[in-house]
Amino acid sequence: MNKNRALIFGYNKYALEIIANIKNTYQDIKVYSLEKEIEFNELDYSIEKFDLSDDWLGIKDDIDIENSMAFCVLEDMAENIFLTISLRANFDNLTIIAISMNKESANKLSMAGANKVIPLVETTADIIRNMLEKPISSKILRSILYEDSDLKIAQIKISEDSKFENEKLASIDWTRYNGIIILSVIDENMKSEFIYSKKMKNHIIKSGDILVVVGFETDIQIFEKLIGSERYVNWNHWSR
Repeated sequence: MNKNRALIFGYNKYALEIIANIKNTYQDIKVYSLEKEIEFNELDYSIEKFDLSDDWLGIKDDIDIENSMAFCVLEDMAENIFLTISLRANFDNLTIIAISMNKESANKLSMAGANKVIPLVETTADIIRNMLEKPISSKILRSILYEDSDLKIAQIKISEDSKFENEKLASIDWTRYNGIIILSVIDENMKSEFIYSKKMKNHIIKSGDILVVVGFETDIQIFEKLIGSERYVNWNHWSR
């Protein structure tokens, strides 16, 4: 998807993270915010107000839609779904990426016309924040977001009989696991730490720890078998 303009709808922590990641990729970034979101402007970009009842005439007149990428990041999922519907109804050729908080809203956003839906569970916001801070991880995220990629983010929960149990994180040769990149570790308190941070050098892996990995589905499945652990899903988030 070769686009030269990013349209960010919503002004919050997700918008700031996305902008930090794409500011060197797009020639132009425009930020639109509901009035209630704006308390102060942390950006080097101006923020234009928009209303969910807008007919989008201004955008139609000023922007080359076919060369633009829209990010729908309103935290109120009902508003985010309505925004996606409205954008799709007005712009057939606009590429739309939307965030969702659970499986139900992800399905609705897809039906509303989003080209790509990024589900954000409680820990995923921290994962994305860590990814954006590392160049190689940023490249992977860009592939997941912008391209027709089969790369997936998975959370692998360490079992009691895993070969990693009681292993020092820094002593593991991760290069042995082809096709897999380990991003972070989530401990029993559900706190996520980037694997290469100073804090994690002396971390001892325990059963219940969760490894956040990126890879293709087949490689993730092989990795699960090699280390004797299985994928973790927090079903509480998907049942809301």
